[in-house]
Amino acid sequence: MPITNTPNPAGPHVAIVGGGIGGLAAAAFLHRAGIEATVFEQAPALAEVGAGLVVPPNAVRLLRRLGGIERLEERAVALQTGWEFRRWADGRVLFSQELGKECERRYGEQCYVTHRADLLDVVRAAVPQSWVRLGHRFAELRRLDKGLELTFTDGSRAVADVVIGADGVHTDVGQYVAQAGPPRFSGLGAYRCLVAAEQAPAFARRPVQTLWLGPGRHLVHYPINGGKVVNVVAIAPAGDWMTESWSAQGRIEDLRAEFAGWSDELSALLAAAEHTGRWALLDRDPLPRWTAGPVALLGDAAHPMFPFFAQGAAQAIEDAAVLAGCLAAQPGDPVAALRRYEDIRRPRAIRLQELSRGRAETNHLPDGAAQQARDRQFAGEDPLAHNGWIYGHDAELELRQGSAGH
Repeated sequence: MPITNTPNPAGPHVAIVGGGIGGLAAAAFLHRAGIEATVFEQAPALAEVGAGLVVPPNAVRLLRRLGGIERLEERAVALQTGWEFRRWADGRVLFSQELGKECERRYGEQCYVTHRADLLDVVRAAVPQSWVRLGHRFAELRRLDKGLELTFTDGSRAVADVVIGADGVHTDVGQYVAQAGPPRFSGLGAYRCLVAAEQAPAFARRPVQTLWLGPGRHLVHYPINGGKVVNVVAIAPAGDWMTESWSAQGRIEDLRAEFAGWSDELSALLAAAEHTGRWALLDRDPLPRWTAGPVALLGDAAHPMFPFFAQGAAQAIEDAAVLAGCLAAQPGDPVAALRRYEDIRRPRAIRLQELSRGRAETNHLPDGAAQQARDRQFAGEDPLAHNGWIYGHDAELELRQGSAGH
């Protein structure tokens, strides 16, 4: 079979397996750094299924440097009141914090919510079209005397100096880096809905990320698509639902039953939802390593995390920026460059991975003394400051300073 590309003798040619947000972001930052790359995506078209996500300041500042941030700002919603925590039974506001200009004053950027597809468009626009190969499902990786050979399920091959696995929590490239075994089911599942704004209650249309907390489950909603749609994500016990897929469809009546007896306001929002996706949340302990010679992992392939800190996409973008910077700084020694990438990125990503896991227990406390103590703590917090180590982080500045990311 023909070889689709060959290593660039002037510097490392990078093959990226996976054309999601992380993989395309890696290609975009590599392109900015003058390093050639090819993205191999198994799907026949680049598209993000799913629904909304948060684009926090630590990701926005990196995206702005790629250019085209205006594409995101046209469709995204900048959070103003920002965060609002509500009690499950009566909708009482436990805590709220302004973001908007205050977030921009502290961290230089605002916090946005948007559809995953809109974020994908931003990073895709920064990647040359000729760099993307669709319909390539990765099958095998083999080391050559010089370089690496990738084989795909259709029999085609490609040769590269560096291979990046950006192929998600079920990573196939990961077997060439760390023998971690398959991810495990967490026992939690997620429902996702998109509700037309004109059908949604007024409180759900505000530029606010609202989090409803209750026994054993929680629900988040915020507007996207310029306020035309309300994104709803609900976390509840998975039961016997074991499907982990953005495209899997659930039953809207099951979602409503999970939150039966909750506030009338929330019930009105769920009554307006007509369809829901459903997927099981997977968990994985931190990997002992992200790199093995000229092979590295990025994004969910390296550090899958629960969505409770809304940092999954942001951490993949940070990975991409640091990866490109390391390869640009040491083009003649990509193995050393990848080790540096891991040394910089792994401590921070693991910290967020573990914090996100712990948040499930905090969010789902049953009514009682522990829940009341949590609510009192929320009332006295300034999470915009408390989470400054997340939002104020500049991954490229960290790279220049050579810190370990703590």
